[in-house]
Amino acid sequence: MIVAEKLYLKPKTIEEAIRFAKQYENKFRYLAGGTDVIVNKFQGNDEADCLIDLANIDELKQVVKNKNHLKIGSLIRLDDLKIHSEIKKLFPALLEAAHSVASPMLRKTATIGGNILCENRCIFYNQSEWWREAVGYCLKCDGEICIATGGKKNCFSKFVSDTAPVLIALNASLNIIDTNGESIILLEEIYSGDGMKPRKLSRTAIIKSIQVPTKEKQICIFKKLRPREAVDFSSLTTAVSKSENGTIRIVLGGVDPKPILVEGNVRDDKKELIKQAVKKARIIDNDFYPRLYRKEMITVFLERSFAELEKILKA
Repeated sequence: MIVAEKLYLKPKTIEEAIRFAKQYENKFRYLAGGTDVIVNKFQGNDEADCLIDLANIDELKQVVKNKNHLKIGSLIRLDDLKIHSEIKKLFPALLEAAHSVASPMLRKTATIGGNILCENRCIFYNQSEWWREAVGYCLKCDGEICIATGGKKNCFSKFVSDTAPVLIALNASLNIIDTNGESIILLEEIYSGDGMKPRKLSRTAIIKSIQVPTKEKQICIFKKLRPREAVDFSSLTTAVSKSENGTIRIVLGGVDPKPILVEGNVRDDKKELIKQAVKKARIIDNDFYPRLYRKEMITVFLERSFAELEKILKA
């Protein structure tokens, strides 16, 4: 259907979606829940002429448990994660993270795949077109400098997914399909660290499912900093996990163009692991909260998370 010279396509299979993507490769955008894409289009931050709506692809809406993994379809709505008993039993921190996203109404539309792939954000970029023009365009929208830092080379728009840090802490991988075929990649490997092009996926790539290991029991603690309990994007997200074999994974969101990952084990000094996480985060003043406050809160959240882990393990 063509409306106002825009193309809207609604495939029924992954294969059909990939064909459409290949046909309109330079001017399309996949649409899942639309809670991120449509807002960016209204603000003029996304000018794709073609939308490929994945909502009718049932294959992307399955939750399947096999011997070693729980496979979560990328089109599962955030609000619907709670109805799956295996997720509730095995990964309560994922439900907590999903519940922290946006508002109840948006969670009934937003998908877990969309949240993993949501665009990086910055208070100088995620504004209306007239606001961006008035303040001066930044690197991410054809300007010459990063307004937040004054630099001319790097964009530090922040990674804001809330479910991705928990999934990375749980060592999740993605089953991805594109024009080159099907592959499996660790979730953390899709993020580039470049605020202008934050993901390394091909344009035609579709996340078929998120695969979370179940062979070993994992405990994960989730925390999030934001001005309001609802609606606001993350100013800092932390996820700390401990697996049955003693592996510890610390993941930070909201303080860098990509998720920060620090790995260790139960024998390591927790204070040193926290220092590593703080040091790796490239925090700048592109958020409602000041840079130094967000940096201090990393230590606060991680210390609390380790204390909660210890309490759970002793119970």
